[in-house]
Amino acid sequence: MSTTRDHLETMAEQIKEQVIQWRRFLHENPELSFEEVNTSRYIYETLQTFEGLELSRPTPTSVMARLIGSGPGKTLAIRADIDALPIPEENDFPFVSRNPGVMHACGHDGHTAILLATAKILGGMREQVKGEIRFLFQHAEEQFPGGAEQMVEAGVMDGVDMVIGLHLHSPLEVGYVAVSAGPSHAASDTFEITVLGKGGHAAQPHDTVDSLAVAAQVVTNLQYVVSRNTDPIEPLVLSVTKVAGGTANNVIPGAVHLGGTVRLYNPEVRKTIPALMERVIKGVTEAHGASYEFHYTYGNAPVINDNELTAKVKATLVDVFGEDKIQPLIPTMGGEDFSSFLTKAPGTYFWVGAGNVSKGIVHPHHHPRFTIDEDSLVIGVKAFTNVALSLLK
Repeated sequence: MSTTRDHLETMAEQIKEQVIQWRRFLHENPELSFEEVNTSRYIYETLQTFEGLELSRPTPTSVMARLIGSGPGKTLAIRADIDALPIPEENDFPFVSRNPGVMHACGHDGHTAILLATAKILGGMREQVKGEIRFLFQHAEEQFPGGAEQMVEAGVMDGVDMVIGLHLHSPLEVGYVAVSAGPSHAASDTFEITVLGKGGHAAQPHDTVDSLAVAAQVVTNLQYVVSRNTDPIEPLVLSVTKVAGGTANNVIPGAVHLGGTVRLYNPEVRKTIPALMERVIKGVTEAHGASYEFHYTYGNAPVINDNELTAKVKATLVDVFGEDKIQPLIPTMGGEDFSSFLTKAPGTYFWVGAGNVSKGIVHPHHHPRFTIDEDSLVIGVKAFTNVALSLLK
């Protein structure tokens, strides 16, 4: 195995400049969720230049490449997301976005470049692959309902035994990799509330049912769902993120619209949240003579890394990078539709450090000046290639 690892090390270093070029091209030409027409075409045409791959388009803006090994074995899927965000870029390097108002502010350009390199290297090592590897270039991770579910419905996970993914992580210094079994990303649900009152003149509030005042009480009281209705040791976030109401300074509006998100891990607690929320909304609005409309949407399920598979992945990463470079993955309340793939097979999702304080690469994900230390790209390639061959060994 050490000979194979040395070969992968050499191949990853040799392809480093190409990976950087792929990433910069993608960064310069970002496309939003479900609109990745040129991005997916670029990926497909790049994959066509590699050996040993069978290509398909599971959905209009996604790509799958299959590497059928030289002998029987298990099937591994490796996923990278390819979409960008509706954020105007504020960076000043030469390859900034040429698509106004759209940028790769979450590292998906890097993920795509890493998986392209992984497919190229492993495609050239078909004789050493036992089983099958599916390289999944997934569209629309950033917008619910995400592209992962669509790809699953299209059959990309049929017959898959295990799935892995990674995320470049700017809060983690380049050179480090974070991986742990158990919770990784939270479930991400959304809700919409309309508080219905009776509008009127602001100078005569007694003749109205002030929907804005009632809505303010709803926002405040919803926090009791977290602090007083659920176990305090259960991770739970309930955030009201949208408030829309009113048209003039002297008019009390007849309706106010609220929206927000709920993040948590426990599936049993998740089932109770809509009823707990509605009890608060109903009580507050009725107390003030108002009424309401309430809609709760279950979003992506939580990402839970499989214990056995994660142990194998971590052992390989330790062998490749050294134990001092492997850190525990701290669960986030952010969502990830990688969970859709986990409904079909056990999986592991890990982080690759992409920040660098000394270079000023410190901005968080979804920030208009987000970027990555490009040294993280070759680390991602080494991680994917070594883990893939190790899991299929």
